Amino acid sequence: MGEVEPGPAGPLEPPEPPEAPANRRPGGIRVLKRTMKRNGSRHCLNRRSRFGSRERDWLREDVKRGCVYLYGADTATATAVSASSAASSSSDLHLVLCTVDTPTSEICAGEGRERLYLQLHGDLVSRRLEPTERPLQIVYDYLSGLGFDDPVRIQEEAANPDLGCMLRFYGEKPCQMDHLDRILLSGIYNVRKGKTQLHKWAERLVVLCGTCLIVSSVKDCQTGKMHILPLVGGKVEEVKRRQYCLAFSSAGAQAQTYHVSFETLAEYQRWQRQSSKVVSQRISTVDLSCHSLEEVPEHLFYSQDITYLNLRHNFMQLERPGGLDTFYKFSQLKGLNLSHNKLGSFPVLLCEISTLTELNLSCNGFHDLPSQIGNLLKMNHLKTMVIENLEGNKYITHMDLRDNRLTDLDLSSLCNLEQLHCERNQLRELTLSGFSLRTLYASSNRLTAVNVYPVPSLLTSLELSRNLLECVPDWACEAKKIEILDVSYNLLTEIPMRILSSLSLRKLMVGHNHVQNLPALVEHIPLEVLDIQHNLLTRLPDTLFSKALNLRYLNASANSLESLPSACTGEESLSALQLLYLTNNLLTDQCVPVLVGHPHLRILHLANNQLQTFPASKLNKLEQLEELNLSGNKLKTIPTTIANCKRLHTLVAHSNHISIFPEILQLPQIQFVDLSCNDLTEILIPEALPATLQDLDLTGNTNLVLEHKTLDTFSHITTLKIDQKPLPTTDSTVTSTFWSHGLAEMAGQRNKLCVSALAVDNFAEGVGAVYGMFDGDRNEELPRLLQCTMADVLLEEVQQSTNDTVFMAHTFLVSHRKLGMAGQKLGSSALLCYIRPDTADPTSSFSLTVANVGTCQAVLCRSGKPVPLSKVFSLEQDPEEAQRVKDQKAIITEDNKVNGVTCCTRLLGCTYLYPWILPRPHISSTPLTIQDELLILGNKALWEHLSYTEAVNAVCHVQDPLAAAKKLCTLAQSYGCQDNVGAMVVYLNIGEEGCTCEMNGLTLPGPVGFASTAVIKDPPKPTTPSSSSGVASEFSSEMSTSEVSSEVGSTASDEHNTVGLDAGLLSRPERRCSLHPTPTSGVFQRQPSCATFSSNQSDNGLDSDDDQPVEGVMTNGSKVEVEVDIHCCRGRQLENSPALRGNSPTQCLEERARGLAFGIRRQNSVNSGILLPVSKDKTELQKSPSTSCLYGKKLSNGSIVPLEDSLNLIEVATEAPRKKTGYFAAPAQLEPEDQFVVPRDLEEEVKEQMKHHQESRPEPEPSEEGRTELAEEFDTAL
Repeated sequence: MGEVEPGPAGPLEPPEPPEAPANRRPGGIRVLKRTMKRNGSRHCLNRRSRFGSRERDWLREDVKRGCVYLYGADTATATAVSASSAASSSSDLHLVLCTVDTPTSEICAGEGRERLYLQLHGDLVSRRLEPTERPLQIVYDYLSGLGFDDPVRIQEEAANPDLGCMLRFYGEKPCQMDHLDRILLSGIYNVRKGKTQLHKWAERLVVLCGTCLIVSSVKDCQTGKMHILPLVGGKVEEVKRRQYCLAFSSAGAQAQTYHVSFETLAEYQRWQRQSSKVVSQRISTVDLSCHSLEEVPEHLFYSQDITYLNLRHNFMQLERPGGLDTFYKFSQLKGLNLSHNKLGSFPVLLCEISTLTELNLSCNGFHDLPSQIGNLLKMNHLKTMVIENLEGNKYITHMDLRDNRLTDLDLSSLCNLEQLHCERNQLRELTLSGFSLRTLYASSNRLTAVNVYPVPSLLTSLELSRNLLECVPDWACEAKKIEILDVSYNLLTEIPMRILSSLSLRKLMVGHNHVQNLPALVEHIPLEVLDIQHNLLTRLPDTLFSKALNLRYLNASANSLESLPSACTGEESLSALQLLYLTNNLLTDQCVPVLVGHPHLRILHLANNQLQTFPASKLNKLEQLEELNLSGNKLKTIPTTIANCKRLHTLVAHSNHISIFPEILQLPQIQFVDLSCNDLTEILIPEALPATLQDLDLTGNTNLVLEHKTLDTFSHITTLKIDQKPLPTTDSTVTSTFWSHGLAEMAGQRNKLCVSALAVDNFAEGVGAVYGMFDGDRNEELPRLLQCTMADVLLEEVQQSTNDTVFMAHTFLVSHRKLGMAGQKLGSSALLCYIRPDTADPTSSFSLTVANVGTCQAVLCRSGKPVPLSKVFSLEQDPEEAQRVKDQKAIITEDNKVNGVTCCTRLLGCTYLYPWILPRPHISSTPLTIQDELLILGNKALWEHLSYTEAVNAVCHVQDPLAAAKKLCTLAQSYGCQDNVGAMVVYLNIGEEGCTCEMNGLTLPGPVGFASTAVIKDPPKPTTPSSSSGVASEFSSEMSTSEVSSEVGSTASDEHNTVGLDAGLLSRPERRCSLHPTPTSGVFQRQPSCATFSSNQSDNGLDSDDDQPVEGVMTNGSKVEVEVDIHCCRGRQLENSPALRGNSPTQCLEERARGLAFGIRRQNSVNSGILLPVSKDKTELQKSPSTSCLYGKKLSNGSIVPLEDSLNLIEVATEAPRKKTGYFAAPAQLEPEDQFVVPRDLEEEVKEQMKHHQESRPEPEPSEEGRTELAEEFDTAL
């Protein structure tokens, strides 16, 4: 940062902060030295320790200004060693105000330091900044790379101390603790350097780390001043002249020696034993990956023991003293990894290394190959590859061509080829030699023909799934040793008899084809695994179970089976079947007796069939059963003989008509029970539940009532799911008439659930909804964090911006930052769906905004057709993202994962993989119409086993969203999913039946005279998410008490003051719902008024004497807030006014008997005073969850205060207990600013109407306690 010229723009330095006056620094840099308190677990600043208003004002003057936090060196040490270290919590943290042009040298000069260090993503390896580097610009570039676009928002995020979990600056070099996991031994001992006695003994810290001995002074052990002695090839000798002393010597001509004296014999022996192992090691494997090398060190060529050299992710050159052209000097080299070096052309001289047997040249951008090719190639940009008559073809036995762009491949000249990997290309035709071929992997291509000649007699495994094959190749039918054949996801119409009757085939996968029947078996076959799901089968071969006696696994789900073949022909069954999946067929009760012929069944899935009964005698014989799925049938009971299945640990029977709770709580190994969506009324439980029971799902049983004793018995269960049935007076959940949701999560074969969901049916003060799905893959911490925090972040961002792309992107980026240290090494996919009123499209009522990172997806069902709304960010499905990751020099392993961690390129968390893994989401918005029926959210496991069309068709006719979500998870598990699976189904009712316009019968009386509609501007606060989502967070408004308690006196616009009252009141516009919005032109906009009554006797909404909530009182702290539109207030007895007498008496009586109820939501950036008038009977409305918000206000403590019958809230206030020190202290007279402004030409008429109104009011009846009404009454034109 250069000198700042004086001018009107102001100086660079902000005003002196009052908290800690800082001394003036060279170069105009302001340094704030404060003892900042940090969070003990995250070492981040608290809100109280942020800079003050003066600094904030200085930053606002220019977006190029900002601040940099400087941490102490002990912070990193404490983070690595102990997060609760007292030293870290009390260390000073300096806040430096600077600009993007401020170099490191000026900051160091102002701080009195020699240099600065940069630490990224919590890594314990830091980088020293050059004097010319600009720290604030580094921060801005980092935030811009994450996805922030707005310069002002970038400035705000840069000033957030939570950013330290991703990026930190240190004034001193942090302790290098990355060797902790490699430390073998350490301690403080007396050490002498050299073989002679010229040096004295001194106390030193000695560490045996990896293959080195590290010696440093105790004082400078954390500053990097240390001596490193390599021990490989050296010596460890006993020093006889001194007790318990060892001499460590390195190898080579200039070997160094250190003498270390130990205090005890045990320490001496431990060090000698461990160091002797290190010394005896020989360098055979050298790993120099990710070191930005252009050549290898010259002394490496003198080692004759190197057999494997890893140089991936470098910048190796050809013509260098240590370049690739000199690698022929390695006489014993067998394996060489040169992937991710961007060579561009094949290094021909590598073929001269006669000992080389393995060569990895992936991700180098080759476009052609020389005739001297080696044997392993992967992930370049090859488009064609034809090898003919190459000298050396006889040496090629394995070839890896995965993830290229090959369209045709001819390797018929490779006679010795044994194994070929060519997955995920664009192959249309493949030609190979079958002389030595043993395994072929060619899935995920566009193959229509595979030619192998001669017949591969050694072939054992053939994988051709996800192609365009219409028949099984003939040569595959003639292979005599084939054991595994996978031709799933093709266009097959039949299975050859020669394949099914093969005497060597053990595993056959033909799912997701168009097979209509299987050939009959004549002879016994050794088949063990048969997957024929998703075909057009109506029956199975009659001899399937009698001829395939080794069959252990059969999946025939998603067919049209009506019956099953018999398992035995004699008295005793020889079936070995253990896993049977028959979900989604047409099976009836007649198939149940056949199952008895499989006594070894462990897993049985019969979901979504047409079963009405399950005979008790048949279930009694399945004693080996461990998992039973009978969901989606018409069962009324589960047989009592299920108690004989002693090994049963999982019972899934949701979506039936079961009314009696089965006798499963006596099973000794029962763990998971799902009886949701049934007709259960009561549960008979034993005195003691099995200790193994972990999950019991009873949701969706509307008639089930659980006693307190039963709930206490279930208290030890890890997960108990029951319906929440709050009382009408305490119901805080407002069910929308436009949407409802159901959620299902299943752990599968894993012992923990790493999927979480978010469901808020009433979001942003009841005008929208938010649904989310989070999948942590192998971690459960991040999904739960996102589940609890992401809705809060969205609520804050919605208030800052109305652009859906902006607030959704910021929601993901801020949530990424809020993960803190947990997000440094862990990552999670995230999907967020936000439904809100559509302000951009007047023809639509609501709009749906969907944002996602990772593999979670959302699908909208529109007119019965699936409409994908998400984008999968993975290397396989997104070529643009894959290219971006490659351009940024990421390491892509053989299993197609970034750095071997994840296949996703965008996630929340995993900050240590920046810039390859980003948190910026894909965002799409669509207006919701009457054709939109439902929305499906699912994680990766769900969409891997169900297509969009199948998922939509499976649930479009299911009435209950919970049952629909359960069905999707059940289908995924029956189709082979063994991982965590989560599904959420949101039913949309964006149709005319959800309309609440006056034209549909919900009419309101128009305003007459001064009588108009009472308005309540404080709605129920956003409710907690549905119980099914497991979220218990509450979204509080950012509006403070002072902001809400505004002064009274807001009047109508001046432009309407000339309207004569004698000509009738202003015509009230016809009330419209969000489906039919009222045109904005000609609408008289009124301003709300707020009357605030304060009391110093109560601070919790309770009366000072009886400590009971005062009915009709809405409190916020120690203030009682009543908001009313002074232009739209209708009293209880206003029907006696002269203006009302002109109306029909019948209409007045109906209005009075019916009563009125109104609710207005607080104005904010999302919703500007939406009026929801309802004229139904109050008792009827209170029974409806969708209208409970009209009669209850949710307070901060979670209670509900019912509103008074009267709509004149000022009268409600006057009818409160009359105590001089009571709850209210209402003013006896109007304040000047509270008076109603009336034009002069209308004053006389207004006074006459007010006088007549007061005379027509009946006298209030005395209370039971004999209290008299106050003479002063808040009785005005209101």
